[in-house]
Order: sequence, then structure tokens, then C-alpha cells
Amino acid sequence: MSIGARGGVGVTSEASPGGEPHGGRRRRPWSLVVVFVPAVWGYNWVVMKKGLAYAGPFEFAAWRYLVGAMVLLVAMGVMHRPFRIRSVGTVIWIGVLQTAGNTAFGLMALLGGPAGRSAILSYAMPFWVLLMAWPLLGERPERLQGIATVAALVGIVVVFASSTAHRRADAALYAILAGVTWAGGTVLTRRLLTREKCDPLALTTWQMLAGGVALALGALVWPGRPTDWTPAFGLILFYEVVPATALAWLFWIALLGRVDASVASLSILGSPLIGLMAGAIQLGERPAPLEATGMALILVALAIVGPVAMRQARGRREPAQRAS
Repeated sequence: MSIGARGGVGVTSEASPGGEPHGGRRRRPWSLVVVFVPAVWGYNWVVMKKGLAYAGPFEFAAWRYLVGAMVLLVAMGVMHRPFRIRSVGTVIWIGVLQTAGNTAFGLMALLGGPAGRSAILSYAMPFWVLLMAWPLLGERPERLQGIATVAALVGIVVVFASSTAHRRADAALYAILAGVTWAGGTVLTRRLLTREKCDPLALTTWQMLAGGVALALGALVWPGRPTDWTPAFGLILFYEVVPATALAWLFWIALLGRVDASVASLSILGSPLIGLMAGAIQLGERPAPLEATGMALILVALAIVGPVAMRQARGRREPAQRAS
């Protein structure tokens, strides 16, 4: 994997001893991204649920993103990457929506509901992205995307109906708002990456810092329980900062630079399924029959849209390679 001339994360086209390009190697990094990000963010719902036992929601989220931004700032200095970004206002809005809003609403949903159900409902996000990206970005959905969207939408509705029947409605609403704010930040990110040259690492770092500052201000206005600094909380914070924040957000923004926002969003629908399974194993959460039906529908949507995302990523890289 390499950093391309336009600041995007690319995949080098190496030649084999026989002169043929390593097609498998060219595809493998993006396949790993589409696996790594859903896995890390899916399990993170259990980690966040556990973290709320040691800190209030705004305090917990602020520590996650402020420390994560500091780690990335150090990495940028060590790697001699550019710190400057042009659209400061847009980056701040991305941080407020995609980082602060999504995380704050997600944690508030976890306070009143189980991790698995919160994950599923927040991942209604791809459908909000689809609604926003068509008029704002001109990204007309493909036929397979439409089929996947219908399947996943029905699944989300089924899970939501079951959740509101057994749990507090406000927790379900917070989870949906987490998806809406994520979608808004995703569309802004995609528009920024397609309109101007922008280093993904710089964008990831500054939007994360903006979101962390917004969350810290939220902690001052709506203070929660004081942070309980224990070894267990230290391990939780490490997971939040390194794999779930620094690495996953960098990979996510790099993916947004290569595929349509709606396709990238649908490609990580594995996250709520992982969240549900992890919640069942570690927290003893058991989905009702309706929720199991919704999970199956979302899995079908993921199986449909995954190849679409990979085909778009390869297709947009190959013309650039031929032109270079």
C-alpha cells in the first residue's frame, strides 16, 4: 500500500518475476480494509458499553478522540506528512457530525439499550447516506445497491420494531440519530475528497481533533460520572484510541476516497452483526426472533454490496495506473 500523488491511499502495481502484475497483491489491501474496519467497529460496541462503567459518555468519547488525535499528530510529524488542510470549516463539520455526533448519540443509546441492538439501529446510516449522496453528490445507486438497500432497510425496520417493543424508545432514537450524523459527515467527507487534493491522514487527524474538542465541550455542559482510572479502563481506552480510532478512521477515509459514499457505507454493514454476536457472547444479550430475521436480511445486503465496493475501488485505481 502506498500514498499516491493526490494524497489518497493506493496500492502499488508490482510485477512478478515473470513480468505479470501481482493482481492478488493489488486487491488484498482493500479486501483487508473492508474486513478490518467492520470487525474493529463492530466489536467496539461491546468495548464502549464496558467503558461506560468507568466514565460518562461525553468524557469517555472525548478521551478517545483527543488522545487519538494526538497519536496521529505525532505520526504525521514522524512521517513528515503535510499538516495543512484547505477547507477548515468543512473539516470541522465532519468532526462534529461524523465523530462527535455519531459517538455521543451511540453512547447515549448504549446507556439505555444493549450493545447489539444499538449497533444495528445506528447502522441505518447507509440509507441516510444513500438519500443524501444522490442529490448532493450525484451518486446514482446501481441496481445491486438498490436491492441491497431494500433488503437492509427491511432488516433495520424489523430490528427496530423488535427493539422498541422490548426496550426504551429513547435509546432506539439515539441509535438512529447516531446513524444520521454519521451519514452527514460521510457525505461531507466524500464531497471534500472528490473536489480537492487532501491527505487522508491530515483529514482524519483534524476532523478527529475537532470532534474531540466538541465532545470535551459537551462534557463540560453535561457532565457525567468522574473518570475511574483503572488498568481495565486503560485497556479499554487503548482499544478505543489505536485500532478503533486511529487505524480504523484512517482506513475508512481512504476507502471513501475510492468508492461512492453509499457503497462504502453499505460495505461495513458487517459491523452491527459483529456487535450483536459480541454482545451475545460477552454481555449475554440474546436477540428476539424478529431481531434474528433482521440480522439475516442485513447479512444478505452485505453479501450483495461487498463485491460492488471492491469493483469500484479496483476500477478507479486502474485508470490512474494506466495514465501514470
